[in-house]
Amino acid sequence: MTQKYNPRARMATVSPVSMTKAERANQRNAVLAGFLGWTLDAFDFFVLTFVIEDVATAFGRSRPDIALTITLALAMRPIGALVFGMIADRYGRRLPLMLNVISYAVISVLSGLAPSYQVFLILRMLFGIGMGGEWGVGASLALESVSPRLRGLLSGLLQEGYAMGNLLAALAFRAVYVPVHAAHPDYAWRVMFFIGGLPALLSLFIRAKVKESEAWREHRTDWATYRRSIFQHWPRFLYLVLLMTMMNFMSHGTQDMYPTFLQRQRQYTPADTANLTMISNLGAIVGGLCFGYFSDVKGRRRAMITASVGALLLVPLWIAAPNTALIALGGFLI
Repeated sequence: MTQKYNPRARMATVSPVSMTKAERANQRNAVLAGFLGWTLDAFDFFVLTFVIEDVATAFGRSRPDIALTITLALAMRPIGALVFGMIADRYGRRLPLMLNVISYAVISVLSGLAPSYQVFLILRMLFGIGMGGEWGVGASLALESVSPRLRGLLSGLLQEGYAMGNLLAALAFRAVYVPVHAAHPDYAWRVMFFIGGLPALLSLFIRAKVKESEAWREHRTDWATYRRSIFQHWPRFLYLVLLMTMMNFMSHGTQDMYPTFLQRQRQYTPADTANLTMISNLGAIVGGLCFGYFSDVKGRRRAMITASVGALLLVPLWIAAPNTALIALGGFLI
């Protein structure tokens, strides 16, 4: 969001002791909506990383061709972030978040119905737009509703919705794909995408239980002010874009092809691949919460630098360990 957040917004500064029951419930629901939105967004994204081989076989394409659809989905994320971010700054957080969740859920189902590689490619690009819009809107809704002293910890919690989504995709791969593939090998991958339609139900929860951000109500702006704010703060804006580019390079560079790496290079079965991926994401959830708290105590920059250096040092253990136990340990720690 482009508006500088004002910590005087009521819901962000009200003492937890003085809050009413309704205010506590709204804070909880806002954080839950942001967390679940990001979790289910990640689920729909990571489903494809587990079935690259199946999709390639179904469409008569190579693995790099299917990997390209992942790349293009990520390339479209900035468009979604810009479009949904502008809508959220102008019209509030709830509406774009609901539209966003519905869009990526519907596109996931359509991906499972895709008749050709070309259609599948276009759908994944559209999915990238929906995916790109979720984080900024959901995080704004959640973090604007809580006390500033909790934002580091809760930002870690929200971010680990991404790891939770990957974990749930691995669980679905283990619990649904494996048995369905044994009976209907040509359609198992499509079923995985159909499961990705369930997040649309989250929009009903947002509609019924989540109130609009009080911070947005106090500081909503017009388009002219919105445009000026970008140009006035462009150095910081550019810095943050570059920072997140680096972070996403590390994140997607270590996750998106990991199931394929485990199956092709390490010769693991689909079930073992799912198990190792779940262990890795359990570590990510623990790390996100710990470093979120660490950032509240020691600062954001120190937390990011410590986590990045630690991950770099763990890469050899993560990919070159000689046995399954050490691979699992490396995945958990990285």
